[in-house]
Amino acid sequence: MYKWIMFVVFAAASILGIYLMTNELPGKPVDEAASLPPGVTLLKVEANSDFTFGEKEYKVKKGETVKLKLVNKSGVHGLAIPDLGIDLQGDKMEQDVTFNEAGTFEMHCSVGCGVGHGDMKSVIVVE
Repeated sequence: MYKWIMFVVFAAASILGIYLMTNELPGKPVDEAASLPPGVTLLKVEANSDFTFGEKEYKVKKGETVKLKLVNKSGVHGLAIPDLGIDLQGDKMEQDVTFNEAGTFEMHCSVGCGVGHGDMKSVIVVE
């Protein structure tokens, strides 16, 4: 009797495995930086559900051209760097930026995202 149960479990697992292999496998990760023009680097800023950005501090070099991209891990967030005139939100979640001025610039969430919205800050350091 146990042999039949084991056979049914094995058959069900095999069918499920074949189905997942042919239909539901996630796509291969794409290297977004590879599609950028020469001289442009990618800077991804992740916005998390705990009202934080992925890093406390992001660093770039003066004169460097960067594709600044906001990735919302959960919730709806924005990214503003007022001193540089950058505001990523809604349909505009990425922008090419050339950092011509050295310094430390505050960035914050530009979309009212909840109770921790006021504390959702980070800095970008241009060296």
